[in-house]
Amino acid sequence: MFNLLKSWLNHSLKVILLVTIFLGISTAGWTPSSHAALPSGNAITDGNALLRYALPIDNQPVRKLQASLEDISNQLRANKRWGAVSKDLSQAARILEQPSKILASVPEERQPQAEAWITELKSGVTALQEVANTKDKTQVLQGRSKLLSLVSLLEESMVKEFPFTVPVEYNNLPQLKGRATIGIKTNKGNLTVVVDGYSAPVTAGNFVDLVNRGFYNGLEFTRSEESYVLQTGDPVGKEVGFIDPKTNKYRAIPLEILVEGDKEPTYGITLEEAGRYLDMPVLPFSSFGALALARPESDVNGGSSQVFFFLFEPELTPAGRNLLDGRYAVFGYLTEGKEILDTLKAGDKIESATVVQGIENLVKPKAA
Repeated sequence: MFNLLKSWLNHSLKVILLVTIFLGISTAGWTPSSHAALPSGNAITDGNALLRYALPIDNQPVRKLQASLEDISNQLRANKRWGAVSKDLSQAARILEQPSKILASVPEERQPQAEAWITELKSGVTALQEVANTKDKTQVLQGRSKLLSLVSLLEESMVKEFPFTVPVEYNNLPQLKGRATIGIKTNKGNLTVVVDGYSAPVTAGNFVDLVNRGFYNGLEFTRSEESYVLQTGDPVGKEVGFIDPKTNKYRAIPLEILVEGDKEPTYGITLEEAGRYLDMPVLPFSSFGALALARPESDVNGGSSQVFFFLFEPELTPAGRNLLDGRYAVFGYLTEGKEILDTLKAGDKIESATVVQGIENLVKPKAA
């Protein structure tokens, strides 16, 4: 984009790509496309932050604490607004001076550990305020990341029980009643993914079950499109999904999307078909490495083992108005290995995928 012509060509190519995606470049049957509206405010594009906000908790002080720390990176991107960073940290410190309001949402048996995290957060915020005075951007971001990791633990300790009942018609499918961390070793390096059963128990449960079976070990990435998707999960042979050895049948997974403000997911229908064009999923396609279930274009309930990483690119697929939200189900986010995911192409291979944490949250299917 060094002159007007190049700028015009670049813009034109972007428009063509968006139109192509919208019209459904997935004639092969496994390519995602969608439609959604731009959310108000700055869209969240960090997978870890999206996972924090997706937790089924209702404690305003801890959410304000999280928001203050999250905002630091926004201020550093915006011409390094150190005054705003200082205000964020001051607000975080004030919130932590009233620990009882945070602890009110933590079950009694977990409160000693939660108190220890709050104490660590207090000292960490004080230390970060001193670092911010030096205007060292790298050190501030590193300190912020450590504090947010503690906030994640604190928020997770507030979850008392699974927040809704999955419809009985899906009892024949594995379900994840919580979260799980998946380690994926590829020929180019390692990826870490956190899948969210609180928002997508059937979709996440299916994936964790398949990982636990070793289904993805040795499979290739079969499709890659720069700044769009990287797909895998197509088994060797004529089948395009997982054949359950107990039933000898294709395991089909329903479209499952939890919308912001809803108490439970919507099943078997896209938000577009439901007339909910402006509604946003709790797990949106707004982060590099969002992990979603692929499916045939013509069958919303036809997904199985094929999954794809969304290669978020803010200009081509802007957060909140890319063409995926509401038509394909995100069930997790990449939390480590962005630089590795960015290098993977079709033909690269998953050497192994393992459940690192959270296997106890996997609920096996009930016998029919």
